[in-house]
Amino acid sequence: MKYLVVLGDGMADEPIEALGGKTPLEYAQTPNLDRLARLSEIGAVHTIPEGMKPGSDTANLSVLGYDPGRYYSGRSPLEALSIGVPMKDDDIAIRCNIVTLSEEDVPFEERTILDHSSSEISTKDCAVLLKAVSDALADETYQFYVGTSYRHCLIWSGGKVVELTPPHDVLGQTIGAYLPEDGKLREMMKKSYDILVNHPINLERKKQGLNPANCCWFWGAGTKPRLSSFQEKTGKKGMMVSAVDLLKGIAVGAGMGVALVEGANGGLDTNYEGKVDAAVNALLRDGYDFAYIHVEAPDEMGHQGSVEKKVQAIRNLDERVIGPAVEKLAASGEDFRLLVLPDHPTPIRVRTHTSDSVPYLLYDSRNPKSHDWSYSEAQGRASGNFVAQGHKLIDKFLELEP
Repeated sequence: MKYLVVLGDGMADEPIEALGGKTPLEYAQTPNLDRLARLSEIGAVHTIPEGMKPGSDTANLSVLGYDPGRYYSGRSPLEALSIGVPMKDDDIAIRCNIVTLSEEDVPFEERTILDHSSSEISTKDCAVLLKAVSDALADETYQFYVGTSYRHCLIWSGGKVVELTPPHDVLGQTIGAYLPEDGKLREMMKKSYDILVNHPINLERKKQGLNPANCCWFWGAGTKPRLSSFQEKTGKKGMMVSAVDLLKGIAVGAGMGVALVEGANGGLDTNYEGKVDAAVNALLRDGYDFAYIHVEAPDEMGHQGSVEKKVQAIRNLDERVIGPAVEKLAASGEDFRLLVLPDHPTPIRVRTHTSDSVPYLLYDSRNPKSHDWSYSEAQGRASGNFVAQGHKLIDKFLELEP
């Protein structure tokens, strides 16, 4: 038996007037999901434990079967694992986004955060910008590490876990109330703006109509993670396929394999076909039992507030991931189970994550259902199938329930 999870990050949403009162998932043309839904179990799952902030960190831990209340130690430490940062037990890892702030002639605290991803800047360009910041600000206590695109890491040796605000939660707002209370972190953010605002890369980006990557934004602080082995926990050898350091880091911490897919970038133009090939090859050729294809694009489009692009991201997921993956697995003759779901909603209305339950689709090639269900947020809630503790869904999927 082979097991495949296809996770559309932030895919769930709310009804949108511009879509005739439908959600992007309901509105998008998804013939593969439509066909599978009529043959599958549809339900809803709550991936964010009560009292925890909704995020891809806690939610994807849940989907992989790790209770965030027990295993979560912060977002950035998981990403640090992915990029090979050598964390000591007393280190604090902090996510360092390179964001876009407004550039009017006002004090730093009165600037507005315009874009958490700086027009999805390339890793190549952002690495140059981060080096300029690191050369000026790094010392024995604070070290910067390059991640992917706008997502990077700061290690604070002997630091402490401090409350920090995710930039995508405060888009369009004045930053003063959301800057770190810690004086040194606040000072480094302010100095990073002075270093980057007139950097040649940013001057060229503005000429091209792109948002400048003009400030470091710190968030997601946490301690060195300690995850148990996925294979020991489930009996399944697992492979992670994702462009995002967070997901790769969870996989590293859980002892799973990590596929490196050229052209996978977490954006709308990611290498969908390469991800499918990596997952299918892991399952059919390389001896893996379980593969997890994570697609970041729906979440990014939700943060951007683009209805059109979020609908397109869902269409891409259906056409370029789910359809080909199911076709390849079915053609192999192997029995397989498929789980499709978001990790959390990222509604266009708020442009950030919420804690609402998300719909899941569970297909078993040995036992296809026959009904008129569809795959949507509303159908998931109406189905009567509800998993209240998200980390228990994996047991249902992998048939580990007693």
